[in-house]
Amino acid sequence: MAHEETPEHRLADLGIELPAIPPPAGLYAAAVRSGSHLYVSGQVPRAADGSGVAATGKLGQDVTVEAGAALARVCALQALAIVRAELGSLDRVVRVVRVAGYVASAPGFTQHPAVVNGASQLLLDVFGEAGRHARIAIGVAELPAGVPVEVEFLFEVG
Repeated sequence: MAHEETPEHRLADLGIELPAIPPPAGLYAAAVRSGSHLYVSGQVPRAADGSGVAATGKLGQDVTVEAGAALARVCALQALAIVRAELGSLDRVVRVVRVAGYVASAPGFTQHPAVVNGASQLLLDVFGEAGRHARIAIGVAELPAGVPVEVEFLFEVG
């Protein structure tokens, strides 16, 4: 029997288990709800075993676009884990409003959108058209702990 296509069902159908939520690395909350919006703080890609960051380096120097996109996807998975913890279920997300991706870049690197697509694609896979969002993808000189990518999220919630 087919089930309703909800974000939680899509996640299960994709065989995705959300990671554990790391504690914030500073004096901030992992997420803040204001009215119908849930703001998720910038996520850096954590190692699956919780031992620290998943990778360091810069795009266009130490990290390929494909590896950067995979790390952006990890950031999105972590954000979804935070959303589920805050709301009890991803099914309470009405839509993904905005994604901001920050890419640590070597001089001359210009493929920031392709890197942040790793996060965007996961959101589309999980939320369908409600996962299509406004976005910025920008290059920066450095990110916390030397990670190649950091992504922040804004969700409309019910």
